[in-house]
Amino acid sequence: MNIDTSTIPEKYRDCIEACIQCVLDCQNCLAEMLNKDSMNDCPACCIDCAAICQLCVEALARDSRMAAQICELCATICDYCADQCGEHDHDHCQRCAESCRRCAESCRKIATA
Repeated sequence: MNIDTSTIPEKYRDCIEACIQCVLDCQNCLAEMLNKDSMNDCPACCIDCAAICQLCVEALARDSRMAAQICELCATICDYCADQCGEHDHDHCQRCAESCRRCAESCRKIATA
């Protein structure tokens, strides 16, 4: 997917891209897990994770004064989702967990800047 980030402040571009990828991977994980049993909070955590990542993208795109706080919450939720999905052996869960970890790391950089 090619996203035009030319109008986005440079300091946010990596985080926005990580959040968008996380939304996609969480949505895919959720869809794949709909009719499967789960021993933990996957796929429910994917709903919260995709929602906060979308909010984070929107806040960063408009350079919201609350961007750091939203990124901090996003990192926390992504960490939780990564832990939950990472416990499953399914490829889609592993992709989701890795995407959540990347997003959390990227959000944490903005939250602590």
